[in-house]
Amino acid sequence: MDADKQRCGMDPDSQYVELAVEVFGLLADATRVRIILALRTNDELSVNHIADIVDKSPAAVSQHLAKLRMARIVSTRQEGQRVFYRLANEHASQLVSDAIFQAEHAIADGTTPAHHHEERERA
Repeated sequence: MDADKQRCGMDPDSQYVELAVEVFGLLADATRVRIILALRTNDELSVNHIADIVDKSPAAVSQHLAKLRMARIVSTRQEGQRVFYRLANEHASQLVSDAIFQAEHAIADGTTPAHHHEERERA
């Protein structure tokens, strides 16, 4: 069991801790979180489409996407002159979902957050 923890980086002295902190730093921006939420619900989107969804200029969105791409959180596909963005894997989406769920708990004030109601309805 301990070998599994070390292999996947879950040990407190793992080499991945500093990289995880960098990921949290990248996600500590509301526009980037909104971009990930937009990509989470769509297979892939162009910069202009993402800009419309998050209500930011295409230039600003492009800069955020460049940072997310460098961190390998998003990947691209080019079709002629257009570039389409998508999440590179499900983990950034899960991080953002968990952060939103935690935020719901923080403001729930002793009530059951909405995401728990949805889980019950699916069961």
